[in-house]
Amino acid sequence: MKLAKSQSEIGSNRVVAMDTHALGTLRYIRETMNTARSFSSVPGSPAIAMGCIGIIAAVIASQPEFAAHWMRVWLLAACIAVPLGFALLVRNASKQGVVLYRGVARRFLLCLSPALVAAAALTLALAQSGVTAVIPGTWILLYGAGISAASLLSIPLVGAMGLSYMLLGTMTLFAPSEWSNILLGIGFGGLHIFFGVLLARRRYG
Repeated sequence: MKLAKSQSEIGSNRVVAMDTHALGTLRYIRETMNTARSFSSVPGSPAIAMGCIGIIAAVIASQPEFAAHWMRVWLLAACIAVPLGFALLVRNASKQGVVLYRGVARRFLLCLSPALVAAAALTLALAQSGVTAVIPGTWILLYGAGISAASLLSIPLVGAMGLSYMLLGTMTLFAPSEWSNILLGIGFGGLHIFFGVLLARRRYG
């Protein structure tokens, strides 16, 4: 009797352990899928805000008194736009219950970062060498490359955005230098606003 009871208790404990493990696994899978699905709803407000700053930078840099300081104008705009865009992204992510430092959101940002670091390094090297004419095209092209890489963890619309920047950046590299400020405005201003509106409509429409 005792032996039979002991075997029954062991079997019961095994069933409980298996049920607990299965529930834990299902919970992990559900949380992972929820995180991926939540981040697929990319907000448009960060892109729109960054685009507005890009338009302002293009207007300022086009003024005769600021034409010689166009790079400083755009770098200052970037120092404002990037933190603002990230703050809006964090705010939208928190509303969705998405944590940016883990899961698919973290991988998205990690895919985007190398291209931005490369753009910063090339800007410094080109500026020191006096080859500033190719800097606008480099900025746009590498920004598009970063977005394209990150889009593998997001939605097709983000991929289209990255491709648009890459095409514009390539064109900027071969365009006359006089067009650089206009093309920067189209890229970091117009394309940001255009795709930001599309992302917002996709999310709420």
